[in-house]
Amino acid sequence: MSVFKPSILTLALLSAGVGSFSVYAAEETQKEKEAAAKEVEVIEVRGFRRSIVESINTKRFSSNVVESISAEDIGKLPDSSIAESIARLPGLAAQRLDGRASRVTIRGFGENESGTTFNGREQVSISDNRGVEFDLYPSEIMSGVIVYKTPNATLEGEGIAGVIDMQTIKPLSQDGQVIQINTQFEKTSFDKLNPDGEDSGFRGTFSYLDQFADDTIGVAFAHSSMSSPNQEKRWNAWGYPELGYKSCDETSGECVQYKDSSGNDIDPNASVLGGAKPFVRSSELERDSTMLVIEATPNDQLHITFDALYVDFLDTKILRGIEVPFAWGQGSFRDNNAIVDLDSNFITSGTTEGQRVVVRNDHEERKAELTSFGFNTQYDLNDNWSLEVDASYSNVDRKIWSMESYSGTGRGNDQGIADNIGYEFNSGNTGATFSHELDYSDYNLIQLGGPLSWGGSTALNNKLGINGDSPLKDTGQDGFINTPTIEDELKALKFAATQNIESDFVSKITYGVSRREREKQKVSEGYFMTLNAFPGTLVVPEQYRKGSVSLDFIGMGDMIAYDSKGLIDDGYYSLLAESLTDTKHATSSWTVDEKISSAFVQADIDTEIADMALTGGVGLRYVHTKQSSTGAYVSIDSSKLVALTPNYESHSYSHLLPSLNLNLKLDESQSLRFGIAKTISRAKMDEMHASINATYNAEQVNNEGYYWSVSGANTQLEPKEATGIDLSYENYFDDEGYFSVALFHKDINQWIFDETFEVDMTGVADPATGIVPEHSKGSGSRKVNGGGGDLWGYELAVTLPLNLFADSLDGFGLMASHTGIESDMEDQNGEEYELPGLSDTIQSLTFYYEKSGFQARASMRKRSDFKGDVYGIGFKSQQVDILGETIWDAQLGYSFEEFDNENLQGLSVSFQVQNITEEPFTTLSGDNKLQVRDYQDYGRTYLLGLSYKF
Repeated sequence: MSVFKPSILTLALLSAGVGSFSVYAAEETQKEKEAAAKEVEVIEVRGFRRSIVESINTKRFSSNVVESISAEDIGKLPDSSIAESIARLPGLAAQRLDGRASRVTIRGFGENESGTTFNGREQVSISDNRGVEFDLYPSEIMSGVIVYKTPNATLEGEGIAGVIDMQTIKPLSQDGQVIQINTQFEKTSFDKLNPDGEDSGFRGTFSYLDQFADDTIGVAFAHSSMSSPNQEKRWNAWGYPELGYKSCDETSGECVQYKDSSGNDIDPNASVLGGAKPFVRSSELERDSTMLVIEATPNDQLHITFDALYVDFLDTKILRGIEVPFAWGQGSFRDNNAIVDLDSNFITSGTTEGQRVVVRNDHEERKAELTSFGFNTQYDLNDNWSLEVDASYSNVDRKIWSMESYSGTGRGNDQGIADNIGYEFNSGNTGATFSHELDYSDYNLIQLGGPLSWGGSTALNNKLGINGDSPLKDTGQDGFINTPTIEDELKALKFAATQNIESDFVSKITYGVSRREREKQKVSEGYFMTLNAFPGTLVVPEQYRKGSVSLDFIGMGDMIAYDSKGLIDDGYYSLLAESLTDTKHATSSWTVDEKISSAFVQADIDTEIADMALTGGVGLRYVHTKQSSTGAYVSIDSSKLVALTPNYESHSYSHLLPSLNLNLKLDESQSLRFGIAKTISRAKMDEMHASINATYNAEQVNNEGYYWSVSGANTQLEPKEATGIDLSYENYFDDEGYFSVALFHKDINQWIFDETFEVDMTGVADPATGIVPEHSKGSGSRKVNGGGGDLWGYELAVTLPLNLFADSLDGFGLMASHTGIESDMEDQNGEEYELPGLSDTIQSLTFYYEKSGFQARASMRKRSDFKGDVYGIGFKSQQVDILGETIWDAQLGYSFEEFDNENLQGLSVSFQVQNITEEPFTTLSGDNKLQVRDYQDYGRTYLLGLSYKF
């Protein structure tokens, strides 16, 4: 029989007051913890400083290269958002979505290249792909997060970048009963931008934790409810085309150029604003979350844990603004009026005459329900063998209802009163300010109805009985509704056995197999809205009027505001499915299935080299994947309607993923780490489905002689692959302090790129006629594996308690990190390629003070420019250039724990300010920083929190 010896890890965690928040500690039995506790002195640290100590110890004693955050108290992470807390860790950054940190990148890789797990189990996603949007998950019910930068064979999540594991509390690791209530009152710095919007909100969390039956059964329950407002002033551009010539003589071919304000000719290649869609947005995120954890240890051999999470998520947006066509509109460009920036050849100021705009009153609802269950049983057969069974199920159902409502001065092109509109780009990257002559807040002037001839749909025109010669042709679109849905389901089962080894080199070996089955389905649909008053327009009825909205930030004054959703609900519009005549919905609808079988072996290393302790692990994971997809061949038939032919395709492949992690303890405070592993990131699901679009053009499509055009995804896509190497030096010079220097390198191959190719359509009938055409040569486009390159970088991190320099600075400290990243990537054709999510530099900084119950923090996170995904037309992911940003937050708090009054000892208060400097979110159209695609100003957010522990 082997004799248990308290490990260095166990002693360190107990001395820091940590009972549960580490990978290793979760594997220790209760008996071992009690034995170790008898031999150490317990030092208690509270609040934010305790969370620092726990996070340091998790990093220090993990076999892998990890970063972590830990809750300051039950249900209280250091930030109000999981993503904001994660984004402060070395090498990590967040991308904002509607003002909230949502998508997280690790060491220069986008969110789709990292795995996300919940209590060690892979998670479903509300997005079209794999990347998790963290605003779905409530920080209030999490005990912490571990980010694995290097893998081992036992990790179920997969990703080239790493794995992010969110964790709930373990009730048997706590001491006694805890009942706690946390509340936060929230306010935006903007007053209501929409009269029916919200600028204040509330968050509340109830937590209950207890142990029963002589501490053999533990229960943790938490319910959190949130109503969080968010407001935005947004500049959005359609694009920046070339201005072209003022006029050209068809006979002579001579062209006349426009003149600028100085009388000089304007280069016809100069860029000009094509059009813009600025608006104000008022949002309210409502989220109800319930978490339950039941833990049981009926005897020393058996440990059972059940956890459940339910999230009901609703994000409601009210958006009002004016779409302003410019170069792509009806107006004529005014000569001798423009100002041109010669360095960029960009027209920064100009005017069009005879322009008609679209006044927008939009409403959007993004709903999601997440259900997650997990069951884990660990059983010690004897002193040398233990068994583990883990079963889990998670499902998310997301529905989007996004409506655009149009109004203007008349119906259709050339029917309403036109305006003379000018623009002038502001300094910096804030977009442009317009000039105008009409009053857009006049309800008699601005009426319901499509002011521009949008909605070119055969089905729409036929429905409305419009004849091809009518001046109102194609004007039946008075609004539009997008309704894409996602359902993502994941079932998983794992069996593992661990054998303790009496060896000078290996302490234990873990063997296991697992099975994951995932099915993700997307259904895309959209609806044309047509007023029942068609072909006329309609003055907004009194009961739906909301007054006016100020668009002074873009110079457009006030515009009418009305309840567009109420008009839909009350039957003022008829709807027609766009999918009848537009193939994009069919090609965007699909089902993808994955069945992943894995086998793994992991040996934990525990030995000595030259009297220095060497720990870590070496492992091998075999992964077999069978992926399949159900989609359709999509075409347009002779009646101009969409025709679908079901299509099913499948593919299978296997990977061997070796990994090695070593931690050489140079002395009691210094360590040298080394890690090397092969990793994979699976393809995006919207790139690997079986829907294909095929069209035939009797006239030659291009000079290469292609008559057919075939496009779609690729069910044969395989994962991206990388071999990563990590080397780091870590110095833990204090219980609350450390510094580290890390180098990392990724050798990447099998990335995924766009490909165009020639396709032979011999014998295939033209869908529109049913006849096999004479020509069979076609052009195809899809995604393919190929290319590759390298990514490398370094990380510097320090946590420094300032009492090391003087006792008078006790309680003061700072945390800082800097990451530098470079990459050299090429596509399958040898062309340079920039990785999505890669910022060349990432920094974080936190100053803090905590003593005698008082707490103060100021935190900064910064990243340089990068490419990121945003929602485009029809809620498809679209990659854009995003400018770097620096975001400052601050928090003040006080805990009454040291008060003599027992009734106050459980009370704590806090005040936070988020985005102190009102940092905008800015994206560009191309490399010219004057050509702003999006400028989103969110203002600040204030939160006042109260917490009471009974």
